[in-house]
Amino acid sequence: MRSLGSDDKLVKKKHLFYNINMDTLAKLQALSINMAFEAAEDLQTSWQNPQPNDELCQLKERFPVTQAHLPNGKTIPLLKTMQTSVCERDCNYCCFRSGRDTQRVSLTPDELAKAVVKLSEANIAQGVFLSSGIAGGGVKTQDRIIATAEILRHKYHYRHYIHLKIMPGAEEDQIFRAMQLADRVSINLEAPNEACLQKLAPHKVFFEELLEPIKIIENIRKYNSPRSAWKGTWPSSCTQFVVGAVGESDLDLLHTTNQLQSTYHITRAYFSGFSPVINTPFENLPPLNTWRKNRLYQAFYLLRDYQFSVEDIQFDPIGNLALEKDPKLTWAEANLLYHPIEINTAGYQQLIKIPGIGSITANKILANRSFSKIRDLQTLQKLGASVKRASRFILLDGHQPYYQLELLP
Repeated sequence: MRSLGSDDKLVKKKHLFYNINMDTLAKLQALSINMAFEAAEDLQTSWQNPQPNDELCQLKERFPVTQAHLPNGKTIPLLKTMQTSVCERDCNYCCFRSGRDTQRVSLTPDELAKAVVKLSEANIAQGVFLSSGIAGGGVKTQDRIIATAEILRHKYHYRHYIHLKIMPGAEEDQIFRAMQLADRVSINLEAPNEACLQKLAPHKVFFEELLEPIKIIENIRKYNSPRSAWKGTWPSSCTQFVVGAVGESDLDLLHTTNQLQSTYHITRAYFSGFSPVINTPFENLPPLNTWRKNRLYQAFYLLRDYQFSVEDIQFDPIGNLALEKDPKLTWAEANLLYHPIEINTAGYQQLIKIPGIGSITANKILANRSFSKIRDLQTLQKLGASVKRASRFILLDGHQPYYQLELLP
């Protein structure tokens, strides 16, 4: 039998794609409209920019597929979807809030699991992020999410990435079961504290419904063997905040995030920039300045990966980050401008605090120093440093380098 050529493979993928029950296809399309509000390992959205004359890309347009960066560093096409867009909560910012005049769509666990598998076979999505509106309470909603994951893992032997959302008020045994099935679990705190949450989502309870499941996730990892988890390891955990709607400060967000990292070992916080939705109480509020979200992510990575503390971060009088400069540069200008760091003697912790030097470059510098001093910017640049950013804050063999951009390749 002859091997499949490229045209035959495309026909096969199209066949698999269109074998999905059309009712399910229509539901997935409807659910895709607002999934951009849910952050989930996103790099970019693949359906926004299909390549011309590429039929498979045109098929991908029809689904909420995101290019996603996974915790292990891999990049995959990730299906972002929901069990249902029906929701009994009336969060002031949300497109799915109770009482809002919008199309509502629900998928049974069987429908959704089958669709996920078909998309995987068609090479359109190689993982799934599953969230849901709250219908019938958090416990019943969590049961449906878990049922979908169980069908995927045990009926279809699905071995791709699964990110499961934990519903507000989910019970401990439900969280345990979700952690046995998923590669990542998350619960949206939405706000950095109870006062801000009451403005965003007046019927959500900060400590009992949202923070308590995060504690349970960590306790499960701490006190239970991961042998029953599907890969023999417990999944990572993360959370999401809505930024820019209720006057929360960057200091509030980063203080809470830092506590979640140190106490409950979350690996990621997502900052979802507020965007007004018509027919909601917040429809007339301005959208978040994108630069604020960027600065929050930069500060988050400084706390998580660069051994900064919240006290190291520079805030304005009302607790916000500067928009015109990244927080690492702001810290360096306050602390290193008149006390530059000697590249040839600094330890790893000092090197990674220099703008233009990350963890990989810092390790290369340490390795290079074992056989040779670094005496010029060209050598530093070859090791991966951004010398334009670093030069004001360093010494090379006792001398502060003179930086001229035009002299460097």
